[in-house]
Amino acid sequence: MIIANEADLAGMKKVSDAVALTLKEMRAYARPGMSTKELDNYGGLLLEKFGAKSAPYLTYKFPGHTCISINNEVCHGIPSTDNIIQEGDLLNIDVSAELAGFWSDNGGSFIVGQDIHKQANLVDTSREILKKAINAIKGGVKINEIGGLIENEAKKNGYKVIKNLGGHGIGRSLHEQPDGVLNYRDRLDQRRFRKNTVVAIETFITTDSSWAVELPDGFTLVGDKGGFSVQHEHTIMVTDGLPIILTEQNGIWD
Repeated sequence: MIIANEADLAGMKKVSDAVALTLKEMRAYARPGMSTKELDNYGGLLLEKFGAKSAPYLTYKFPGHTCISINNEVCHGIPSTDNIIQEGDLLNIDVSAELAGFWSDNGGSFIVGQDIHKQANLVDTSREILKKAINAIKGGVKINEIGGLIENEAKKNGYKVIKNLGGHGIGRSLHEQPDGVLNYRDRLDQRRFRKNTVVAIETFITTDSSWAVELPDGFTLVGDKGGFSVQHEHTIMVTDGLPIILTEQNGIWD
């Protein structure tokens, strides 16, 4: 989507606040012993309070309000009463929604309770990589340069990236152009970021895997070589300088 006027920007800010604050409240609500379905139901109530509708449900009939993934699950985990959050789990919550014709997307990974699996550095690294990537984006910058930055920073810290997932344009639907804002440098990709476009930028950082594989449920993606996986995501508006971070209220950098 291209932000053409103040009404467009206001609409994107409103839906972005809804998904950002929902994510923030869900992170605070999560605790060991809770099912991912209970956590998702809470997120659904929050979205409803904002007047927003679940984007994955609207787009794909996803069986949940939000995507909740644990440990080796890369993304798109289906909330379930059978999936009980354990102490030390690496939890990822991805919240996207539609409100008044505008769409926004954000996500964050965090450790529930004590860091018994010693993955705090993985979470912190992903958060910092997203910050560096977003700060490097402006109109005219090659998309693959940001992918290269993400992969290089991951490698520098001893981690890998998922190569078949990435960020995407957003605004009037969940997935728009530019599609495939990947976490590595695709040398064939000569596209550049355009001023005033809205893009969801996301990192997929892992301990062992470089590829996401779909499970038989048709939604959940896991790492091809196991290990832990984290994701952080903001929806931004590209400018001539630093981007406007529309989902900044989610607190994933706090």
